[in-house]
Amino acid sequence: MTLPEKPIPVTSDQKKKGSISKLYVDRDLCIGAASCVVVYPEVFEMDEENKAVMILKDGKRTSEMINVTALNVEAVDDEMLLLAAQSCPTLAIFLFDDSDNQVYPE
Repeated sequence: MTLPEKPIPVTSDQKKKGSISKLYVDRDLCIGAASCVVVYPEVFEMDEENKAVMILKDGKRTSEMINVTALNVEAVDDEMLLLAAQSCPTLAIFLFDDSDNQVYPE
């Protein structure tokens, strides 16, 4: 697995859309590269099928659409979520803003 040498910059369009409020992992697209885990291990881990899942506050794991407030972190870092999504070679992580507009992938 190779990660980009430099973070991919957040575009002005992504900044305009607002903060990230929801996300999910498309299990059909996920190939188990685990780059999201490397970038943001507080939020992502691999499950028994070698697919990325998100770690929830209640200790459960999911790939379903969730609100970021359910994630097992005190404060979600939008930039880290975007970097984790951008690191995915198959674009399997989908991010949405407060208005339910898809922020990434575009």
